[in-house]
Amino acid sequence: QVQLLESGGGLVQAGDSLRLSCAASGLTSSRNTITWFRQAPGKEREFVAASSWIGGIAEYADSVQGRCTISRDNAKSMVDLQMEYLYPEDTAVYYCAASRTYRINRSPSGMDHWGKGTLVTVSS
Repeated sequence: QVQLLESGGGLVQAGDSLRLSCAASGLTSSRNTITWFRQAPGKEREFVAASSWIGGIAEYADSVQGRCTISRDNAKSMVDLQMEYLYPEDTAVYYCAASRTYRINRSPSGMDHWGKGTLVTVSS
């Protein structure tokens, strides 16, 4: 059974940094693209960043480009999202998702497995 477990969320102030982690278990191989999404209250789930299992391929949403770095450790089945200079509009539940493809898909409908999310709250 595939499980994705997010951690690292919390309450921070604007301008702070935060590191989210996604621990994967049950995946039959490391050949999964891992994608971070977020969903703010009253809004649709949106793409944040993704890391293809093909090394070095990553994409970021325009809203976080330059402030976020996604990294993965296939040996540990972990994918981290380092976020800098957080804004109140970054407040959301952050989810990691896995898809059995090397291609990065920014649509939530393209994911095969989801975590339950971790809440990030950025106060002004």
